[in-house]
Amino acid sequence: MKTAVYPGTFDPLTNGHVDIIVRALKAFDHVVVALGINSKKQSLFTVEERREMILETFAGDDRISVDTFSGLQVEYLKRTGAIAVIRGLRAVSDFEFEFQMANMNRKLYPDAETFFLMTGQENFYLSSSLIKEVALLGGCVEGLVPEPVMRRLSVKVEEEG
Repeated sequence: MKTAVYPGTFDPLTNGHVDIIVRALKAFDHVVVALGINSKKQSLFTVEERREMILETFAGDDRISVDTFSGLQVEYLKRTGAIAVIRGLRAVSDFEFEFQMANMNRKLYPDAETFFLMTGQENFYLSSSLIKEVALLGGCVEGLVPEPVMRRLSVKVEEEG
């Protein structure tokens, strides 16, 4: 079975992320959405909330699983035996950072390959940070995030407001 890992914080999952996952499944049999735990980042959602939203979004699709990791991506890959990393690219500005990370990962773990997928034109402007900012300031993000995320965002906005 060909498995790929799609690492990120996914705080929250956006329709851009969903698009990348669905399209990755055309090349891979299984995608592990690997939630990175970074204590230096202030998250809106807990790791467990993010995990639940992803599982709800892809309910019933056993080709997608969710896991967590902290530290270097390559250490997670080595520990799990994964050799493929999926990364989404939105704009040219993403490419430089992702290119550096892919090459560092290759240096640290030559067995792993990074596969880049261009985000579809309908999602290229989306980022989790932008979604959070718009939602917390009272803007509408309907249609930009999956329904399970929309429901939980509404609750967070009420709690924060």
